[in-house]
Formats: sequence, structure tokens, C-alpha cells
Amino acid sequence: MPLLVGISGLILVGAPLAGVWLAGQPLDAYLELPPRPVPTVAAGFSWTAFCLLAAFVVAAIAPFVWRFLGAPAPASGPAPSRLAFPNWGWAALLWLAVSWTLAWTRFSWFESFQQHTFTPLWLGYIVCVNALTMQRAGSCLLTREPARFAALFPLSALFWWFFEYLNRFVANWRYTGIENFDALEYTFFATLAFSTVLPAVTSTAEWLGTFPRLESAFARWHPLRVPRPKAAATLVLALTTLSLAALGVFREYVFPLVWISPVLVMICLQALGGRATVLAPLASGDWRGIARFSAAALACGFLWEMWNYGSLARWEYSIPHVDRFRIFEMPLLGYAGYLPFGIECAAIAALVLDDRRTR
Repeated sequence: MPLLVGISGLILVGAPLAGVWLAGQPLDAYLELPPRPVPTVAAGFSWTAFCLLAAFVVAAIAPFVWRFLGAPAPASGPAPSRLAFPNWGWAALLWLAVSWTLAWTRFSWFESFQQHTFTPLWLGYIVCVNALTMQRAGSCLLTREPARFAALFPLSALFWWFFEYLNRFVANWRYTGIENFDALEYTFFATLAFSTVLPAVTSTAEWLGTFPRLESAFARWHPLRVPRPKAAATLVLALTTLSLAALGVFREYVFPLVWISPVLVMICLQALGGRATVLAPLASGDWRGIARFSAAALACGFLWEMWNYGSLARWEYSIPHVDRFRIFEMPLLGYAGYLPFGIECAAIAALVLDDRRTR
């Protein structure tokens, strides 16, 4: 497994640099620490690009929505017993409410900490959603597998730093309100914030799995089998590596691949190594893991964007061609990126969790 992670990291780091180098661009700006996006001016809005991308997104998600809405109701049976909402859940809910209030207000006595509200907010959310799962299912990841759950935090930080690195080539987002941070402060506080991403998405996916309608809709759907999987994995890996190399050269056209390429690299290398992938259950028609994690990432994405909107330290977007119809800071079509991001979260979380929890 360490070899798999190492090769994935080498491709994700090396391919974009190779593309920039082959294009004759200087590499210095892409190698600075901490990784900050290289300033660029995004292309203006294009109705053609917007409509084409919107059509692709609708075509991709419509079958899932149709399946969910049209699936037969779960088999009736005795109503599951529900536990009381745990006391630690109420404490987390209070913590979350206080953190949200502090994030969106500007009290003078809180000025020294105003830039650091992201991590407390998301720690509160993570514990709250685990409490909701405990109430519905009688157990949750936080209490059932505390050591593995804790391992998600450092893994998450490393995971998101890869996206920060890839963003250096496309410059789709940048952070404001932290201009006074030096490199060490930026790296430390960013790592704390990034460490909450995987626990939040994974915990939300587990909570969604407690809803019978979602489970019954996607437990038995269309089987998806790939003939000659190793040959297909080799081809997809080659194309994905080329797409990563194009990030810094053709950023205005290939920027959506930032959210697709990492998971494709991981899955292709797993397939070539004879390992089970996060997509393996699709061969038997089991789409539950994909549905749960994609929906979980979209739900967390909405909360990320909402809580970001009123915070002092925040991110802003600059998206070529489709930067229109914003919900908070995120352009409407940008939310589609959270769907494949959820699959990436499942693939990475499976490195430390029981695989059944991510499928």
C-alpha cells in the first residue's frame, strides 16, 4: 500500500511539473512552499462553455436522481429502535453554534482568533454528524473505530495538500484574510483545517447510509463491468497523466480534471496491482458507496461554501468560462466537482478504514 500511495503521489506531483517544463515555463513559482496558486487572469464567462458543461453534469447525475426518486420503497418491517441523541452530541451542537457565531461576527475581544474559526466549526460538525449516526444506528465511526477515525485526520491533511498543489497550476481558488501569515503559520493552520475534510465527508457518508431509501435505491442497480480491466486501467492512467501534464499549460480548458484525475490515478494503480478498488462493487450492481460518498461530499460542500461566506479567513474562486450564478462564493456548476470528490474521499478513506465502510 505505501508503494501505491508513493507512485500516485509521484504522478500527481510530477506530471503537472513535467507539462510546465516541456512548455518552457519557469518552475520556480510552482515549487515555493507553502504552495500558493500562481496568479492568473481567468477567461471570461462563455454561454457555450456553460451550456455544454451543464448538459454534461445533468446527463451524469440525472440517472441517479431518477433512480432515487423512482426506486421502490424499502421493505416494511418493525421500526428500528432509536437511541436518545447522546449528551456529547448536544455538547458538539452547542460548540458548533458558538463557532458559527464567532466565525460570522467580529467581536473585538475575539480579534486575535478571528482567522482560525474554520477548524473549530468543522470539528463541531464532525462530532454532531457522528452523534446523529449514533442516534439512528446505535454506533458511529467515532465511537466504533476511534483509532482508525483519528487516522483520517493526518491522512486528510496530506490528501488536501495535493489539491492545493494542483490548484497552483489552475489557480481556481485563493485565500483571503490571511495575508499576515508567514510561511510557517500558513502551513500549520492550513494543515489543521485540511485535516477535517476526510472525517467530515466519511462521517456524513456513514450517516446517509442509515437512511433505508438511499440504500435500497442503489444496492441493486445496473452492473458495470469493464472488459480487460488491466488494459483499460493502463489506457486511463496514461490519459490521466497527460491531463495532469496539461494543467499548467491549458488550465482554462482542463481545470475540471483537478477533481477527477487524482481518483483515476489511484483506482488505475490499484487495478493494475490486482487490488480491489472503490469501484469494485459496481460489477455486482452495488452503487451504494458511490451514492453515499458523492452525496456526502455535496452536502459538506454546501456547508463549506456557506460557512466560508461570512468568515474573515476565506477562499474566493476564479473559474474560467462558467463563473456565473454563484451560491455563496461558488459558481453553480462548481458544485458538480464535489460529486467526484466524494469518490476520491471514499478511495482515500479506505486506506485506513474497513473497506465495507466506504462501499
